Amino acid sequence: MTEVLRYSSFTTDPAGGNPAGVVLDATGLDDAAMLRIAAEVGYSETAFVFPGADEREFDVRYFSPLVEVPFCGHATVAAAVALERPGLLRFRTPAGLVEVDTAPGTATLTSVPTSSEPASPEDVAAALAALRWSADDLDPRYPPHWAFGGARHLVLVVRTRERLAGLDYDFDALGDLLRAHGALTAHLVHRRSADVFDARDPFPVGGVVEDPATGAAAAAFGGYLRTLGELPPSGELTIHQGVDMGRPSTLEVRAPADDPRVSVTGAAVRI
Repeated sequence: MTEVLRYSSFTTDPAGGNPAGVVLDATGLDDAAMLRIAAEVGYSETAFVFPGADEREFDVRYFSPLVEVPFCGHATVAAAVALERPGLLRFRTPAGLVEVDTAPGTATLTSVPTSSEPASPEDVAAALAALRWSADDLDPRYPPHWAFGGARHLVLVVRTRERLAGLDYDFDALGDLLRAHGALTAHLVHRRSADVFDARDPFPVGGVVEDPATGAAAAAFGGYLRTLGELPPSGELTIHQGVDMGRPSTLEVRAPADDPRVSVTGAAVRI
């Protein structure tokens, strides 16, 4: 029987963060088996690690209960911590090479190069309808974008924390919009201060109502802010997610001006 470890990422409390399944040796598992295991685990993603000849390099694949996804930040952090090999690891993912610098209980992933492009008016209208929001709910300083950091996400920034807290969306309509653009989540954000943001991430594409912490979206968001020239001077920011779900998570993001990649740091704890 395949052993599945369970970790919660972007928290030091097993009752917080985003739970992930981790299979440390997925050798011999085919796609159907990995999808079945991910569905049985029931978390937003399970990471399947394939060891190679080099003890610090791994092939890694990620499955939600419904589909395989190209990259998952919280499952990457979980897998890196579960491997218990402090130092630099190299994960070859479907999205590309992701370097992970690990220490006991924490990991910093460095994404593939990010990109960001404006969402069309039609896409924005469809998203607002699915979210049951109006255009007036959006913060005009931050235009809606499709952003990429290993996976694609729709970034929408709202004016008020109350609008974010009251999230109640059309699961099927938002899922259809995201799938049509090859995206995984809607990264819904409120700016708390110059370098602190609150976020919520509906994930209907994976069969999950909401993610408590989304490392791939955090990487994409760092790239988005860099594209807009809206990063804090340090290039560093903090994202709080999962608070409205009762699973608070903290994601530390760094988007250097001289590197197209973005790093995301978080803790992980065994459940």
